[in-house]
Amino acid sequence: MNVTRGYSGEIVRPYPVGTIGNFDGHHLGHHALLTQVVERARRFHGTALALTFDPHPVKILAPHLDLRFLTSGEEKQARFKQAGIDEVVSLEFTPAFAALSPEMFAEQVLSQGLGLKEVFVGQHFVFGHKRAGQIGDLIALGARLGFMVHPMTPVMIDGGVVSSTRIRQLIVAGQVEQAAVLLGRYYALSGAVSSGDGRGRTLGYPTANLRLPLDRVAPADGIYAAITIVDQDRHDSVAYIGTRPTFDGSERGLEVSILDGSHDLYGRTLTVEFISRIRGDVRFDGAEALSRQMETDVSSVRGVLGRYHETTRGR
Repeated sequence: MNVTRGYSGEIVRPYPVGTIGNFDGHHLGHHALLTQVVERARRFHGTALALTFDPHPVKILAPHLDLRFLTSGEEKQARFKQAGIDEVVSLEFTPAFAALSPEMFAEQVLSQGLGLKEVFVGQHFVFGHKRAGQIGDLIALGARLGFMVHPMTPVMIDGGVVSSTRIRQLIVAGQVEQAAVLLGRYYALSGAVSSGDGRGRTLGYPTANLRLPLDRVAPADGIYAAITIVDQDRHDSVAYIGTRPTFDGSERGLEVSILDGSHDLYGRTLTVEFISRIRGDVRFDGAEALSRQMETDVSSVRGVLGRYHETTRGR
């Protein structure tokens, strides 16, 4: 898969079929869109292309908003490749780019710049300065400029549209199981293990400490049944997000305790998949009370992960 920065009419692509968006999360709605692009491009021995933007337009148009992401840049590219996309075109989103009219965007970027023959977008797609262009405008522009437009109906689950915004809201609320249904996989965070205060070991549950990425969506504080991935190995785990109020902590962090044996994880990069939230964060009256609660939490986590393994066995 090629990654191209910017657009140029000098690049000749075999029958380019494209889609446009930010694709944060690569959820089931994105998957349906990318599948159509890839299948259509393969039919004509063409190029399956995804047009995306960096930084995210919200960072330029509404910088006051604290927008956090569902996927890192590396994960996003990996999922484009997994979907079968041949080329990702990343355009720098600037105030000048945001000022392009719908007509200029279609002509300069889609037609002259990328030479698209077909475009797949959601039926509520908007584009151009102040989001003035709508799907009907894109269809008309495509007819004039020489590319076909395929509006796609949104993917609906549980009575709502599958969207990155909806998934962010679920994760922030701790509803990671519901978010997984929309993502098509369990939400995960990755990070390098840093040194902690060793308190988990004294409580009988050694933990690996990870800093929460500042630009990523983090689940609600509390205890989670989780899978920790070390290299390619997957381990049943208890994950905790919070400030450790029992010990008057202030910095929000992520801790994981692997349940199957002892592991030297310091300095290693871990990926933590959040399977289900067990409970919220609570302040206990000291370490002994917390240790007793952790025994209950671990029992609950083992039950949840036992059911998880039953449903995923054979996949």
